[in-house]
Amino acid sequence: QVQLVESGGGLVQAGGSLRLSCAASGRSFSSSRMGWFRQEPTKERQFVAATDWSGAYTYYSDSVKGRFTISRDNAKSTVYLQMNSLKYEDTAVYFCAANLGWGSIYSLSNYDYWGQGTQVTVSS
Repeated sequence: QVQLVESGGGLVQAGGSLRLSCAASGRSFSSSRMGWFRQEPTKERQFVAATDWSGAYTYYSDSVKGRFTISRDNAKSTVYLQMNSLKYEDTAVYFCAANLGWGSIYSLSNYDYWGQGTQVTVSS
């Protein structure tokens, strides 16, 4: 079992920055691949970023590459999403998720546990 709790969302002006955190409980965190997804109202949840168990390998959607950075601290059982140069279109609920197995790291169906989400609103 892995429980995930996101924090750090809020309201920010376009061009600003936010850092999201996802605190995990459970023994599987250090061996899990971790991802961030986001969802706008009436739209499907979409992949944003992910990292392997060590943090050495990271993956990003084209829409955030170069602006967002995913990282993890296994000693603190926490994964982060640093978001810079935020745009209005980044507005969404952001979810972290844990993948305990294999399969495409980009596909939400391969993630086993999800947080409750945190709202990020970027004003234009």
